[in-house]
Amino acid sequence: MDGERKVGAHALRRLRTKRGWSWAELAAQLRSHGRGLHITRVGSAQLNSIRRTVGRWEAAVSTPDEQYQVLLAYVYARTPAGSVALGSGSDFRELMEALALLGVPSERIDELTNTVAAAVVDTGMSLLAFLDASTRAELAGVLARPESLSVSVLDGLDATSRTVDGQISTVPFVRLHLVQAAVVEACRQLLTRDSPAGLRSQLNAVAARAFALAARLAFETRDDSAALALYEEAVAVAGEVDHSQRALIRSSQTMVTYYSTGDIGWARGIADAAVRDARRGGSALMRARAHALQAEMAARSEPPQVRRAHAALHRAWCDLDADTAGDPMANSFSKGPLRGFEGVCGIFLGEAEAAERQLARSAETLTRPREGVQRAIVLTDRALARLRTSGAGAPEAAAGQLHECVELAAATRGRVPAQRLRLARLELRPWRREAFVADLDDHIHSTLIGV
Repeated sequence: MDGERKVGAHALRRLRTKRGWSWAELAAQLRSHGRGLHITRVGSAQLNSIRRTVGRWEAAVSTPDEQYQVLLAYVYARTPAGSVALGSGSDFRELMEALALLGVPSERIDELTNTVAAAVVDTGMSLLAFLDASTRAELAGVLARPESLSVSVLDGLDATSRTVDGQISTVPFVRLHLVQAAVVEACRQLLTRDSPAGLRSQLNAVAARAFALAARLAFETRDDSAALALYEEAVAVAGEVDHSQRALIRSSQTMVTYYSTGDIGWARGIADAAVRDARRGGSALMRARAHALQAEMAARSEPPQVRRAHAALHRAWCDLDADTAGDPMANSFSKGPLRGFEGVCGIFLGEAEAAERQLARSAETLTRPREGVQRAIVLTDRALARLRTSGAGAPEAAAGQLHECVELAAATRGRVPAQRLRLARLELRPWRREAFVADLDDHIHSTLIGV
């Protein structure tokens, strides 16, 4: 651990000296940001005091505390030229790695990244802020000379998509969509050129992931026609190279198709295609996810396809119960989300009490900032399941549970949570004159509608 702390301290020093700053100059930067962010302790401190603090960090004597972590993040989120750079290879990313070496927990690193990313985009951000500087420079050259396409450029584009994806539930969807548009345009231009044969499959994979993410963001910003077209583009580019990856794209496409068109038959057909792809792929986790999605589409059908839904859920559990160590799509699915699928199926299959229990267990696993949208969906479904149990006090309990959903829907601006919330509120109409429904309506209006 002491060795890692020394490496982290050295990284802090390297960040400072790379910009040609003395301790005093970095101290001035920190104090200036402290004043701007109303961190009085630092904003009103003497420069000599801050300078000594910087020296202790670089000597590995102490570690930046939480307030200084925030200030350092703001300082290094911008390049010396003043543009924002948060992607791989940026000073900001190097700072996060240094803090991790100094013992700052990963949860805190995620919190810092999300907080600073959300703040800097509120004050204006380059569309390529998440694209590291070297990739930007290489990309410009590749677009002029396609034969110079390299693995590093493709890795940079893919890393940018992953960074954008990681900001969902933190940065407004409209801003993320603008950032991702730059990656999509770069991929489209590269796909139309004669790239080196050995890199074509990697280019297709990177482009497919970029298009699918852009489709999700287009849906969230209510550009449904663009979302549906981008999903088709993603599926076509993915081709036959990676069946598990194409299954993942189709699983997202299923839900967007359903929520944007209401056509359950169309959505069910895409879910079935996702299952076929997943079965041909090498990821048991992706097979479980595709089967779970197939179950939900069956349960939502009119009338509900009860046996088909239960059979698909059974297959999903069998996939998860298998040995998934070393799965090529690690972290793509787990038992927590599967319980969420079980719960929503139970709502439509008339199994409300079991559904409420499953959804409550699913919500317990959704605690990370990145999972805010999914948590809002699961909690809204849990409230709906509670209402449908028809037990004593169920309407009031359901309305009470929906308050957290209102807050999450407002924080994430997720489209599906808002739609699910609307449906749950409609089922409370028989109790519209009750005080607990009036309180919920006031909360919805003041948080989601009111100015």
